[in-house]
Amino acid sequence: MRRPARALAGLAGVLLLASACSDVGGTGDLEYVGGEGNVVTVATSDRQDPVDISGTTVQGEPLDVADLRGKVVVLNVWWSGCGPCRKEMPMLVDAEEELGKEEVAFVGINIRDLAPENAATFEKDRGVDYPSLYDPGSETLLALGEYAPPSMPATIFLDQQGRVAALINGPVPSRTTLTSVVEDILAENDS
Repeated sequence: MRRPARALAGLAGVLLLASACSDVGGTGDLEYVGGEGNVVTVATSDRQDPVDISGTTVQGEPLDVADLRGKVVVLNVWWSGCGPCRKEMPMLVDAEEELGKEEVAFVGINIRDLAPENAATFEKDRGVDYPSLYDPGSETLLALGEYAPPSMPATIFLDQQGRVAALINGPVPSRTTLTSVVEDILAENDS
């Protein structure tokens, strides 16, 4: 069932912090509160201001997503102990390779690992070469406002201006889905 993105408004951030990332029936005991994996698109005319997301990567480097403006940015929210996150990571790596880095940038947001070294090891083991912000307090997600995902994994697509253009709450259904969403956003500039 497709829900308007605005319906996720204030509830999204609360659910992420209270449900998916807590010990109350969430991922704290390695259980999982997942989304449905549906793609929700945001019409160009409904897109809000560019999001302001920055921080330190799991490797200790500063990263400001604003520096990626001009590219479609794929933000993937994950944790190394999240089963669906672990399962979809190879697909994200393959999609990044397929789409190239000229017009598209991938950025992870790790919101749960207790130490950045754990997240870095997870990335290295899976061949992830794109950066991931280390944000165990989920503060970066607040910048997404009403589009903050209610659970992980979640993938948020920013257009070339840095505005939320689409999101998938839950595991990405397929690499084709992911690449199609990116290609649709890229094509907006061609029309």
